[in-house]
Amino acid sequence: MRYAHTVEKVRAAEGAQMALLPEGTLMRRASTGLATVCARLLGRVYATRVLLLVGGGDNGADTLYAGGELARRGARVTAVLAGSGAHEAALAFFRAAGGRVADGAGVPESEIDLVIDGLVGIGGRGALREPYAALVRALPPHAAVIACDVPSGVDADTGEVGGEAVSADVTVTFGTLKPGLLVDPGASFAGLVELVDIGLDLPEADVVAATTADLRPPRPTVESDKYRRGVVGVLAGGDSYTGAAVLAVGSALHAGAGMVRFASTEGVVDLVRQRWPEAVTTVLDATGLDRADLDRVGRVQAWVAGPGLGTDARARDLVLAALATDVPVLVDADGLTVLAELGPGALDRAAPTVLTPHAGELARLLGAERSDIEARRLHHVRLAAETFAATVLLKGSTTLVATRGEPVRANLTGTPWLAAAGTGDVLSGLAGTLLSAGMPPAEAAATAAHLHGLAARIAAHPDPRSGPNPITAWDVLTAIPAAFRQAP
Repeated sequence: MRYAHTVEKVRAAEGAQMALLPEGTLMRRASTGLATVCARLLGRVYATRVLLLVGGGDNGADTLYAGGELARRGARVTAVLAGSGAHEAALAFFRAAGGRVADGAGVPESEIDLVIDGLVGIGGRGALREPYAALVRALPPHAAVIACDVPSGVDADTGEVGGEAVSADVTVTFGTLKPGLLVDPGASFAGLVELVDIGLDLPEADVVAATTADLRPPRPTVESDKYRRGVVGVLAGGDSYTGAAVLAVGSALHAGAGMVRFASTEGVVDLVRQRWPEAVTTVLDATGLDRADLDRVGRVQAWVAGPGLGTDARARDLVLAALATDVPVLVDADGLTVLAELGPGALDRAAPTVLTPHAGELARLLGAERSDIEARRLHHVRLAAETFAATVLLKGSTTLVATRGEPVRANLTGTPWLAAAGTGDVLSGLAGTLLSAGMPPAEAAATAAHLHGLAARIAAHPDPRSGPNPITAWDVLTAIPAAFRQAP
């Protein structure tokens, strides 16, 4: 598991440690770790050309110390001092090691092998000011870039980017990850994130990200039967989007559901029955549907409501009927459009609810602009979890899962090829199956997102010796068993 803490918690932990250690100990631990990663990236340090972008804070000091260590190993290291005042001891160490300070605040025109970004520390907020923004714009295009703790221009707590920001190949962060390194848009500027342990004693994390080794998807035992493994009900598909039903049901089956009960109009039921004879189907053609109609479908342990369902009165009735049950309900796609019209009061229920919007759907739910959702993903997923008293899975380049009172979960798997029609329907069936197996809602949502991303990677990279292939939702669906095999 990877843990990320806010700047406030990091500062408090650093303060507690500094009170117990000789002055400068934490800084030298951080700078040594930074220099080690730089040396590894360079491969051969001697005679390489390294540029330091140095601000006036602790990150600037870390950068100067790391640059001095590289200079001691024979690198030609130049520092651009952009802040109001460099750390005196760090600057003295850097000069004594053979580093030189550039004249003026511009980027030298000579060829550079590596840039170390130490302009702004984890306390930076808002858009970069000059001369920092100009230095970022002038970065050598072919040099590798390592960011110290967090790329300058990225908000460490939120991942928000207000203007110019350093796009790093590697970010070396200290003590713990920062939320902005796990959440887009900031995560897309961080590159590969390397954590240097400097001995901090930290409280509960604010954002966590599971590795595949952390997954614990449900597995059948010798005592399992189809009911113990989980029965998931799926309300999906309509006249316009019949494929959503086929994908959601197929995903649930591939994810290991003991039984899938599917209900929709006669035409959609016929399609699902032809493709998935394992599914138990019920025709619900009437209007004015309510919970009693769902009881007629049969006992389930979780409902998935919404993929391709439409947004008419019948769809509204089905979503409300599912929410009236006493089992977990996952609402997706058209179901979220219906819910946006109904308002948060529709989720006043005892059983768990999981919402799985993309940015546009969350914008409708919250009455916000899509661009603002994408710019402040962490803020809005937390807001939605509070507003709707639900677990909210915000889909996107970095999927986030929020539940009141718990750390936000960030998913680090996936591929840009997932941006394809129908992949969300596959995620719904997968997550609904995990809910039906008894997983807590946040864990089920985060595990589903992780497995969904793994399946997409497997589908897109069938041959590790070649580049990625374009994929469809069907490819992701059929790769779900292979994703499960990668979990412990």
